[in-house]
Amino acid sequence: MNRWAVRLLALGAIAGAAVGTYLGVGRKPCVTWGATPEDVDRTMPGDDLVSSPDFLSTRAISIDAPPSCIWPWLMQMGSGKGGVYTYDWIENLFGLHMHSVEEVLPQFQDRKVGDVEQLGQQGPRLRVEILNVERAIVLYSEDGNWVWAFCLYPVTPGRTQLVSRNRIVTPGAGRFQRAFGVLVMEPGSLIMERKMLLGIKRRAERLATEQAASSSSDNGHGDMEATKGTRTAK
Repeated sequence: MNRWAVRLLALGAIAGAAVGTYLGVGRKPCVTWGATPEDVDRTMPGDDLVSSPDFLSTRAISIDAPPSCIWPWLMQMGSGKGGVYTYDWIENLFGLHMHSVEEVLPQFQDRKVGDVEQLGQQGPRLRVEILNVERAIVLYSEDGNWVWAFCLYPVTPGRTQLVSRNRIVTPGAGRFQRAFGVLVMEPGSLIMERKMLLGIKRRAERLATEQAASSSSDNGHGDMEATKGTRTAK
């Protein structure tokens, strides 16, 4: 056996071991990053829209903020709006026109059921299928192949679990396409979605801190005015 044949066999063995390790050990953590067993097992709005997905992920993050400080960032997500808080330069390689913002945009806070938006100029068109204020927003592709749900589950008055679930079917896909989806697209989606969830967490926690500071300042000012009034009355 020549040297090149040995190298090819070695590469094949390494690739096979890597695939086996991912499928056996690494895939579950990849598609459930940040999620608790309760998050994974719970029924979420929109699950019935794609009942038997070829690809399913449930990822989550704990945020030290109430739902009211998280919801605005979800409402303004999208192309030409607030972005999706991930790696914009990667999104824009595919012409998705994403520019993640650091502020709440009032003009994009009025989403409603039935609104349809497109990811970039040639990406999928997503319809707002379910919208329950400060609890859930579910996007459903017009071709019926993709459901993307965001749900907020309060843990304590100041802490919320944000859960993102993707359910995708690939009708007509061959073995190679399915393998590519599992071995390449799934890990790639983790990189992007992890960044997105962390981005929402940072923005929401900052907003909660700003609101708390503003409330404290207002209360302090009010207390001072009340004290002045009491002293004057004396």
